[in-house]
Amino acid sequence: MRSIAATTTARLAAAVWIAPRIVRTLRTRSSAGLDIGGAEPLAVRSDVSVVIPARNEQHRLPPLLDLLAGRHEVVVVDDGSTDDTAAVARLHGATVVSASDRPVGWAGKTWALQCGATAARGRWIVHLDADVRPDPSLPDIVVDHAERHRLDLVSVATSAVLPQPARWLHASMLATLVYRFGGPGGACPGRELLNGQVIAARRELLIGPDGWSAVADHVTEDVALGRHLSRSGRRVALVDGLDLATVEADSFAEVWSGWGRSIGLPGATPTWHTAVDVAAMAATMPLPLARAVTGRADLLDALLLAIRWGTALGVSSAYRPAGPSVWAAPLADPLALAAVVRSSAQRTVTWRGRRLPVPRRSWPGRSAVRRTT
Repeated sequence: MRSIAATTTARLAAAVWIAPRIVRTLRTRSSAGLDIGGAEPLAVRSDVSVVIPARNEQHRLPPLLDLLAGRHEVVVVDDGSTDDTAAVARLHGATVVSASDRPVGWAGKTWALQCGATAARGRWIVHLDADVRPDPSLPDIVVDHAERHRLDLVSVATSAVLPQPARWLHASMLATLVYRFGGPGGACPGRELLNGQVIAARRELLIGPDGWSAVADHVTEDVALGRHLSRSGRRVALVDGLDLATVEADSFAEVWSGWGRSIGLPGATPTWHTAVDVAAMAATMPLPLARAVTGRADLLDALLLAIRWGTALGVSSAYRPAGPSVWAAPLADPLALAAVVRSSAQRTVTWRGRRLPVPRRSWPGRSAVRRTT
């Protein structure tokens, strides 16, 4: 009896731990999207520059640059590419900036972002990753949204086009973000979440002391910057832009090794916090299903299963199309949790041939910077 009571207490504690993000996401979902505007076409803003960091992206750049053609200044930052990234970018009308001579203390992408923002002429910077496929008006919409809501930095949640096996794992990984941090508009203070694939902010902020230089050594620079700005009193938001931007991935392996390297937010979330999150997710995501399959489910398990499949329903809108793999995503939860543990435990991250150390976090959430070479 004591064992049963202890198990029930642990599961209740886990449910209480994840509940605030779930409830907050549900409450804010209807107001967490980008303001699309009225029936009239949105005017192209002359004060916006699009900055794209690119490392060996010769194949992904052309579709993105074609979508952006003729609307804004487009700056592609060649981050030490060994392919024809720079030549392809120039051919498609972009201004190319080299991110050579990376200073000590800077990770690769943060230095590329800094170089691009510094070279751009626009008052507003919209950072896009090379694999994003945006509506051509996305830069104008996201900047208008930031000004209308007086936000210092806006990040956009995108939809995804993935093959079925990759979609199965991706949807489970996405659910772990909802359980830990909430969806767009659902983050609690100190748990802000950003999507580095689409970020907009004023140029003076990004190149200033509270911009990319403040998180120079981070490998999860998007979340690190958002939380740094939030602690500094700035207004930061992740908004729903599923109908305005899509990201593509080719395979299960790309999701596992690509998104999987950052899903644990190494260096941006304290290790103890991730450990508590993983324990809570283990008790509220795969465990209720396992108990149901073995005939031991109780009312609490039924509630937790309803929440889990409700989350699957909620994230299904992020996929084009959703398909059966998204509904089966709860079966991938053990693998997704393993990815979170693996990612959060990293001390170095390797991406596109570059090996970088993960900065250590010290209580109460400041970086104990470990410089790169």
